[in-house]
Amino acid sequence: MLMLSNVRLVDPASRTNDIRDILIAERRFIKIGQDLKLDAVLIAEAKGERLTEIDCTGLVAAPGFVDAHVHFRDPGYTYKEDIMSGATAAAAGGFTSVICMANTNPPVDSEEGILEVMKKGRKAPIHIYTCACVTKGMNGTEAVDLKLMKESGAVGFSDDGRPVLNEALMQDVMRTARGIKMPVSLHEEDPKYITENGVDHGPAAERMGLTGAGREAEITLVARDLKLARETGATVCIQHVSAAESVELIRKAKRNGVRVWAEATPHHFSLTEDAVAEFGTLAKVNPPLRTEEDRKAIIEGLKDGTIEIIATDHAPHAKDEKDRPFKEAPSGMIGLETALSLGIMNLVRPGYLSLGQLIAKMTTGPAALYSLEAGTVKEDFPADLVLFDPERTWAYLAPKSKSTNTPWLGKTLTGKVMMTICSGEVVYKDDYEFNKRTENGGKTK
Repeated sequence: MLMLSNVRLVDPASRTNDIRDILIAERRFIKIGQDLKLDAVLIAEAKGERLTEIDCTGLVAAPGFVDAHVHFRDPGYTYKEDIMSGATAAAAGGFTSVICMANTNPPVDSEEGILEVMKKGRKAPIHIYTCACVTKGMNGTEAVDLKLMKESGAVGFSDDGRPVLNEALMQDVMRTARGIKMPVSLHEEDPKYITENGVDHGPAAERMGLTGAGREAEITLVARDLKLARETGATVCIQHVSAAESVELIRKAKRNGVRVWAEATPHHFSLTEDAVAEFGTLAKVNPPLRTEEDRKAIIEGLKDGTIEIIATDHAPHAKDEKDRPFKEAPSGMIGLETALSLGIMNLVRPGYLSLGQLIAKMTTGPAALYSLEAGTVKEDFPADLVLFDPERTWAYLAPKSKSTNTPWLGKTLTGKVMMTICSGEVVYKDDYEFNKRTENGGKTK
């Protein structure tokens, strides 16, 4: 039995932001309150269990983070990442639930594919979920059996990595998804507006002698799919929003009753196209980093609720792949271990979001869209929790991921995950930081 004492519990679902003791046993939260030491001792004695108490003075506890958009490359590209290594990286970032995208090799477009991911996921230290493809083989021409995919365990549908360009097909998919009450998540990049992917059509591309990816690639498909969502009543999620115009389209659609959700990635609210000049292919992502105006529009969307979800789009690639010339290198960066810090540094500290609002974007938002039993700290609920120090600075030197493709490698960040608990088990602990806390009388200095 574990008791976390004197911790600042920030749980947006219950609107809690206060000092609490949290008692965990049998994989669940069994008691949450103040001054629970005596209760904890009595309960432990009654159960015949040993009580372990951790003084969490100065730390924040929050529901285990939920990442609705990761690429664990399993099956097919496990030299970049696999489910176990990805789960280890997730735990180090405070995530206890992740949803894997289906663009593996082969794509997750069958009952067998879903069951294989779930089988491997059961061995992981955190909760592993998966989307199924929208179309067979992600070919954009024939829909999967959506009902069968749901029955097999998929939590949503996405051809992430590719857009579904066939409008009639997309409309049929949305109608079916609406009927079975499942979300469709959309990668919105029309290739007819893209000369070279991974860099915005603008000054950064021009300096490299490239044309880049025009913002129309995203805007036109967002507009189309919001129209289809309105007509069909489907629940859709616009993934990794990058353009100011997309944010405004989503905002207006919400006002008109469209069932649309939206994701923002830490790299899109933290960086602009200027990062390509500094970091090269490490800043090559799809959709690309755009202008400061776009970055600010994404932040405004997070502030006003237009964007409910922060998702990392964790996309591992091997070093030799990212070391290729820009046009030949794959797009994507890892993000699980840095997401909290980037949220604190670029959203909370400047005053755009409160800490509670940031946590909501990383917990209640994604859990609600995909109907997961996650995102809150309450009695008799699965004991998924992250402990972190929002003021602690740390150097990001050794990713737990198999890959290191991130512009933040070697950088000093603010906001340190100290411990991650999933189903009542400690799945990540920064022993060095906890030892320092012990030396300093229970508080990191």
